[in-house]
Amino acid sequence: MTDRRQRQKEQRAAKREAERKRGHRRELGRRIITALVFGLVVIGIVLLVNLAGEEPDRSGSYEVFREQTTACGAEQPPPVTVETFDEPVPQPDLTAASTVTATLATSCGDIVIELALEDSPETVSSFVFLAREGFYDGQVFHRVAAGFVIQAGDPLADGSGGPGYVIADEHPEGDFVYEEGVVAMANRGARTTGSQFFIVVGESGRFLTNAFNVLGRVVDGEEALDRIAEIPTTVSSGTAEESLPLETVYIETVTIEVSDS
Repeated sequence: MTDRRQRQKEQRAAKREAERKRGHRRELGRRIITALVFGLVVIGIVLLVNLAGEEPDRSGSYEVFREQTTACGAEQPPPVTVETFDEPVPQPDLTAASTVTATLATSCGDIVIELALEDSPETVSSFVFLAREGFYDGQVFHRVAAGFVIQAGDPLADGSGGPGYVIADEHPEGDFVYEEGVVAMANRGARTTGSQFFIVVGESGRFLTNAFNVLGRVVDGEEALDRIAEIPTTVSSGTAEESLPLETVYIETVTIEVSDS
């Protein structure tokens, strides 16, 4: 009887220990899942804040960018001419049958974008107007967030500049995905879209909601995008995002081509 009771006692102890370990594993799993969910939420909030509720980033300015080394061994172009407009001028050659491309000549190579005229007519017309006015010439990519986006279109290069007007919201359908190669307009909320645009260069773009006018898609120039995305960066003031370029990528010119199908 003594041996039997001893075995039963050991079996009960082993059972309690097994249950304790199972409980520990369940708690650990719950904590890991909670941490992952929280992390994804934080990432989503950071991405949206930086595109949809962006405050001026005073750690970067056009003057600071002009003092830095030009990226990719390129020569520094003439400085930007800051100009504002009351409203965009309609472009009569843009019709329903038009195919429109924009070629961004940058310090790191050409980026060719097919513009989404059918889906975002006001967005495309405004961009074409500004490009033809030379608005983008000499501007910089003031934000390079690896795995996410590169951003330009601000003559002040601090996140606060624009063309002097805003355009209509032309948001895509709810199931639209901002995948790599998509070009869209940055904003600070409804009815604040101006001249700033971003190019998605990583998977994190998929976290974005459909709150940004789609300008188009990159159809050529992936090598230039890769070179820009590899530029060294530092943490941008006022955010936790490491996206302030330490070498300057310029938009030298933007060339618009329009053809009718």
